[in-house]
Amino acid sequence: MKPRSAPPIDLGVLSELAPELAETFVSLASDIALVLDAGGVIRKVAQAGTGPLAPGAGDWVGRNWAETVTGEARVKIEQLLREVAASGVTHRSEINHPSPNGADIPIAYAAVRLGAGGPVLAVGRDLRAITAIQQQFVEAQQEIEREYWKHRQAESRYRVLFRVATDAVLVVDSESLRILDANQAANDLFGIELERLIGMDLASAIDASSRPAIGEMLATARATGLSGEIRAWLAGRKVSARVSATPFRSAHAMLLLVRARALNAGAETTDTRDRLIKLVERTPDAVVVVDAAGRVLMANPAFIELAQFGDESHAKGRHLADLVGTGLAEVLAATRNRGIATGRELTLRGLRGRLAPIEVSATVLAEEEQESIGLTIRVRAGDGANGTGLHAQASELATAIETLTDQLGRLGLTELMASVSKNAERHFIQAAMKLADRDRSAAARILGVSAAELDRRLRNDVESSGHGSDGVSNTQH
Repeated sequence: MKPRSAPPIDLGVLSELAPELAETFVSLASDIALVLDAGGVIRKVAQAGTGPLAPGAGDWVGRNWAETVTGEARVKIEQLLREVAASGVTHRSEINHPSPNGADIPIAYAAVRLGAGGPVLAVGRDLRAITAIQQQFVEAQQEIEREYWKHRQAESRYRVLFRVATDAVLVVDSESLRILDANQAANDLFGIELERLIGMDLASAIDASSRPAIGEMLATARATGLSGEIRAWLAGRKVSARVSATPFRSAHAMLLLVRARALNAGAETTDTRDRLIKLVERTPDAVVVVDAAGRVLMANPAFIELAQFGDESHAKGRHLADLVGTGLAEVLAATRNRGIATGRELTLRGLRGRLAPIEVSATVLAEEEQESIGLTIRVRAGDGANGTGLHAQASELATAIETLTDQLGRLGLTELMASVSKNAERHFIQAAMKLADRDRSAAARILGVSAAELDRRLRNDVESSGHGSDGVSNTQH
């Protein structure tokens, strides 16, 4: 025999107790309770303590419930009333009430009908604390996303400037694969003089073990018009490098812009970004990236100092021609046409009118989303941002030579030349350290020696003189 189900509870017996039930619900488990008649008019308002809507909610008695909510919530009230009339109970719905201070008050309501034709009891919970937590969570997420994209943009900026300053760039004929042009960094990386490098078959500069892969990458780039990148061994010095090829159409032919960057033990570690930042921030060469019209997109601190901008934000959007003037248009045009321009001698005029003879090299950044050109600017010997200090050092060198001149007759030519050589070496090391902002690695690159060789010369100077020269010998790495 099937057990008989319990008959439904008739809540009509509680209809007379609706006001008392409202107070009970508020005291036990809710923040506000409303007693409504069949037409949705409020007959009783009960709140816990001061309540989420006090004191204004006390004035709702005699008003339609839908009149107490914000405009978009009226549809929800009508749905709740239809639902409770049909089934006697409703799901929970979030309703916003307007507030005198301007901020809407969210309340989650559920309603129950006390018997057929009886009053409706609507019980609500204040959601402001939950809403505040949700808003804080959303704001925290948005801040994390903003910081993430700022980090990505900064990292992208450093990588672009790093490439402009250090990448070996080769312009290669897409048919013959002969090298048509190259920058100084290519000479340094491949260990081949530019005079020999230009005109060589690219394969000759690549180790035999990597030539098939390089050939396939170049063929794919030429056929598809898309960039490619692989790791390869370079000939001669047996250097492992990251090599990329990007199709580039000049005025007369299809070219390939080949970029190469040496890989070393530390290149792929987690502090890569810190290494990039350090190099970009400390390199003595001014590095700037401009758009097709010559407007500055990004620059390193050396450029900001040389051009006498306050910071990078003041440089962005400025026309580089305002600083360089005559000759820049030809450099940019040659770069767009051929992919690279090297060793162009121009004059830079800083914002405060200071003139500096400069050597400019430029290359197309074909892999970027927008057409852009990266330029490295090097102040020619004897001039620069630290010109006053360098001229002062040159004066000290001249004084030292004058002092040695007084020794004629007392010292032989060999001894005099040894002293001159020693003083000249100290002078050039001090000048390089000043240009490199005391960074020994950068100073070694300026001098064309290894960091170990520069350290050895600095130690010898300390041992022979007993103290550092202008603090150079005591400078830390």
